[in-house]
Amino acid sequence: MKYKSQAVAKPYFIAAIGLFLAQVIFGIILGIQYVVGDFLFPEIPFNVARMVHTNTLIVWLLMGFMGAAYYLIPEESERELYAPWLALVMFWIFLIAAALTVIGYLAVPYARLAEMTGNDILPTMGREFLEQPTITKVGIVIVALAFLFNIGMTVLKGRKTVVSLVMLIGLVGLAFFFLFSFYNPTNLVLDKFYWWWVVHLWVEGVWELIMGAMLAFVLIKTTGVDREVVEKWLYIIIAMALITGIIGTGHHFYWIGPPEYWQWWGSIFSALEPLPFFMMTVFAFNMVNQRRRNHPNKAAVLWALGTAVLAFLGAGVWGFLHTLAPVNFYTHGSQITAAHGHLAFYGAYVLINITMISYAMPLLNGREANSMRSQILEMWAFWLMSVSMVFITLFLTAAGILQIFLQRYTETPLPFMVVQDKIALFYWLRVISGLVFLGGLGTYIASFFVAAHDAKHPQAIDAGKVQPSPAAV
Repeated sequence: MKYKSQAVAKPYFIAAIGLFLAQVIFGIILGIQYVVGDFLFPEIPFNVARMVHTNTLIVWLLMGFMGAAYYLIPEESERELYAPWLALVMFWIFLIAAALTVIGYLAVPYARLAEMTGNDILPTMGREFLEQPTITKVGIVIVALAFLFNIGMTVLKGRKTVVSLVMLIGLVGLAFFFLFSFYNPTNLVLDKFYWWWVVHLWVEGVWELIMGAMLAFVLIKTTGVDREVVEKWLYIIIAMALITGIIGTGHHFYWIGPPEYWQWWGSIFSALEPLPFFMMTVFAFNMVNQRRRNHPNKAAVLWALGTAVLAFLGAGVWGFLHTLAPVNFYTHGSQITAAHGHLAFYGAYVLINITMISYAMPLLNGREANSMRSQILEMWAFWLMSVSMVFITLFLTAAGILQIFLQRYTETPLPFMVVQDKIALFYWLRVISGLVFLGGLGTYIASFFVAAHDAKHPQAIDAGKVQPSPAAV
């Protein structure tokens, strides 16, 4: 750790992993409720479990992004963070607001929660992924403004690099597009149109800049490749991501009421969206192959390579499968969408956060890398989570194909619930894969305790047996 103020990233990373665990647990509850409808009812109804699952996903990813920014920006700017105390204050405000929101979801009916939190004054609740009470949204804006002020002042007063500027642009875009969550028109077409300005332009727009900056930073540090080479790749990748992602928003406009030309614009530019993810994969492997050093943190390099590959598969390949308007006519809102969403979020944003945490946490604890025992656990965690997520995606894809044929494509379509019964086997298989994923996450969390133990008791480790050569790894 080069700068003392980088330490403020640590609580953000710890909270992010805790919220990630909560998200996965509620995901498994949801998976069971798909096939056992009254599971945990009425204590945790399906709609509440889904809100907690998706909202904790968003919050822990944001926590991870903030922690990553607080770690990499001082190092890139070559100066201490502008106001470390402000970062810690905002951390506790954000964490407490998130906890109270989840408690509100679980403790009272959603309509009652809306009344209690002043939704009648400024109505913003009731929309997918943006279910947070208005007061929580206001809190998020305050936290985001303080965060951007802190990061922005650090960048302005220090060295400017492509990595830090791309990160800052992505974070500013994240905050800007969140403001559309406060716009809640009564016209349903307008409502869905601007809803996508938050949801799509986050995950297929500005978040890709944040992801690219984080990946570039870790690869610079772990491979020793010239910064100029990495920056040239980063310029091209973010340009392609923004060009295809912004206009590609049109693939959400096919069937919600906007003009028909969006079917052409959305199809053409969405078909190009896999390109930046493919370029990111080529970039990551090129940097590792051209490395000038063998960094002792092998686990972080594995997470980085996994990010590039699975982001390309989830966001690129699975996105392309159902993005063309003639295909999307049949697939939209089916389990194909769920398959794409799971692998894309995991590959692009879950893995890049874990990559950053895996690289930074040992340094925050005063060591360049964790013990090999800990790293082996991390590698097991990577494979358990990644393989199980691929199987979740494959099972949902199979369910979606069958659902589309039985419910939409055939000349004698079956009712929705009848079809759900017929694809229940794939839902059970998803639950099993989800339990394996939970085991992988548990293994990942355990690796931190093993690392702490090994750092305190190095004499208990037989270096000759535990530390293989870099070539062997």
